[in-house]
Amino acid sequence: MIIFSESENDIKPHFALCHISLDVTKPVAVRIHSECLTGDLLGSNRCDCGEQLNTSLKMINDKKGVLLYLRQEGRGIGLINKLKAYNIQDTGRNTMDANTDLGFEPDQRRYEVAIDMLNDLGVNQVDLITNNPTKIKAIVDSNITMVSRIPLIIPSTAENEEYLQVKKELMGHLLN
Repeated sequence: MIIFSESENDIKPHFALCHISLDVTKPVAVRIHSECLTGDLLGSNRCDCGEQLNTSLKMINDKKGVLLYLRQEGRGIGLINKLKAYNIQDTGRNTMDANTDLGFEPDQRRYEVAIDMLNDLGVNQVDLITNNPTKIKAIVDSNITMVSRIPLIIPSTAENEEYLQVKKELMGHLLN
């Protein structure tokens, strides 16, 4: 685990989990994962985040890659606002609308820090584990070469089917 922070006193630093046999002279399997306390830790069925994290960790282990864990809870709006957005979603609004109802962009996450982290790790080429076109664009627009995209398809459930449809239809996620 490598911590990335601008200050020793940062209480929520980003971090990288690197396979012990990481070889940065070859393309590296990389997952850029934004924090989702409810999905990653509590197993929420409202999203697919926890399952994406667990599946990508298995891939990273098999491929000797890197997980970048970015502290951008709730698409960058924070945990308190994420829970407010959940309440709005319970009235029938989708995840994007709930964020805009609260005065935020639909997705406020930024990925420049992920590029900085990869540069600090010496990673120049990636096989990016993602369905998110914004993450792909962040890599393509950087000094890092994207060799391939590894899809991260998690089967939908009754609880998250609408959420995944919004990701696909309104946010352009590359889902089957």
